[in-house]
Amino acid sequence: MKKILLITTGGTIASEQTSEGLAPPHNGRKFAAFVSGITADYEVTILNLFQLDSSNIQPEEWQCMARTVAREYINYDGIVLTHGTDTMAYTASVLSFMLRSIPIPVVLTGSQLPISHPLTDGIENLRCAFAMAALGRAGVFVAFDRKVMLGTRTVKVRTTAFDAFESVNCPYAATVDSSGLKLNEKILPKSNGEFKLEDHLSNCVFLIKLTPGLDPEIFDMLLRMNYKGIVIEAFGAGGLNFVRRDLISKLQKIVDCGISVVVCSQCLYERSDFTIYQAGQKALGTGVLQAFDMTTEAAVTKLMWALGKTDEPSEIRRIFSTNYVGEIKL
Repeated sequence: MKKILLITTGGTIASEQTSEGLAPPHNGRKFAAFVSGITADYEVTILNLFQLDSSNIQPEEWQCMARTVAREYINYDGIVLTHGTDTMAYTASVLSFMLRSIPIPVVLTGSQLPISHPLTDGIENLRCAFAMAALGRAGVFVAFDRKVMLGTRTVKVRTTAFDAFESVNCPYAATVDSSGLKLNEKILPKSNGEFKLEDHLSNCVFLIKLTPGLDPEIFDMLLRMNYKGIVIEAFGAGGLNFVRRDLISKLQKIVDCGISVVVCSQCLYERSDFTIYQAGQKALGTGVLQAFDMTTEAAVTKLMWALGKTDEPSEIRRIFSTNYVGEIKL
């Protein structure tokens, strides 16, 4: 029997109804009782790491998860990590970077209804996660609604539907049908060297979404607040305004001050390309970094991870031009 470590962190899947709405309980005993019915094919150990709504999971919790996996992975064939859906895409992305060349599967899952609900989707999501974890294919994944996605390509696109997540700009790593769990070998990450925990992160990264008429002075405020990195969701393939409100010259000032600026698209699908339009080429001239087809979650967490490794702009540029775990197609 495959040995699986189940790490629980809270989220809807483990929540109960309270006077203030759904909230994770203070311990995972009841959750363990529900899980016992679907683990007969595996040797499962449960580790209740914490019980949090995923809105409260922050970089400190990411580091705790990564360090726990790094400490425990040697004893297991695979790891399943239950997590709330709201920030699961961020967690899956950052763990993909922090757990460099992890030799076993780490599969995140959760649900849109608590596991105690008679119509819960949690049971099927856990079945899929356990199946993926038992296959031993290395990498960080998200299992949801009978689909398995790369951690760095997962985005939550629906608030209540069971098919809450999509794999953006990348095929599914695996799907479930009548023949069982079918892997897409072309998508699975390739191991590069020995496992290394790289858990240093910078919290000083700000995400901003451009809107027509945005006052560029907001970037002066970010500069005064000592942010080290900024991710900008630009228009379309890479548009930024420079008429009347000159965002381009402001970005030049920011980059000259040593702040790393990554620009991606507000569009969920397809890649940004700043060489197409005048506005984009002007932006590239300031030294900003392109995110190409990365998700916003991957761009933000990759920048946090990169800044945790170095403050050198040229090294940040090298990191962003490198595909580590399928997060970018250059």
